[in-house]
Amino acid sequence: MIFGFVSAAVHVVLGALLGGLAGGILGSVIGGVVGLLVGAPFGWAVASAGVYGPDARGIALFVVDHTWSLPNTAAGALFLATHLVFGHRLDRTVSQRSCRVNVVEGVSPRYATTIGTVCAGSSPGIQRHEDVHILQGRLLGPLYLPLVALNYVLFTIAPVWLLWHDHTNAPINRFTRYFEIGVYPHVWNEAIAYRIQGTPPR
Repeated sequence: MIFGFVSAAVHVVLGALLGGLAGGILGSVIGGVVGLLVGAPFGWAVASAGVYGPDARGIALFVVDHTWSLPNTAAGALFLATHLVFGHRLDRTVSQRSCRVNVVEGVSPRYATTIGTVCAGSSPGIQRHEDVHILQGRLLGPLYLPLVALNYVLFTIAPVWLLWHDHTNAPINRFTRYFEIGVYPHVWNEAIAYRIQGTPPR
């Protein structure tokens, strides 16, 4: 339970600090409210599913997720809040002591999506792949999301991945395939995760 309260409080403080930087006292108040709206559902999920165990691993990863990797955790909290608004369900069994929050429903029926420590639509056959993204965020902290976004932009406008892409088994013959079969599996974070588990889309 304490992890949930602390997590929600950290999000409120983060929102207030960012709001204060943008707009003084009023900005701090607005930012704190936003932080509460995002952090409270995340704190509830952490507490109700027992996401972090009381052992050394659970405590250490909670600290990492709420300090060095806090931007990723906050993005994941926003992702979770959006899922909950749409009526998606927390997977308490899978989340328990996993140091991640699992949501049953995904963004797309074809893919799981992980933002921060929130994993939506995963299954045992792809969970290790999604866990790689969580590890990447924990290792790179505030650099992770900007580096991923930068790679997507770069590979969209300058498709150097065409040099090593498997054109025979995964032809780029439609506009949508340019992104789904081309850009997406070649960005660095996905390429690494697919080497660990899973098969890139064809």
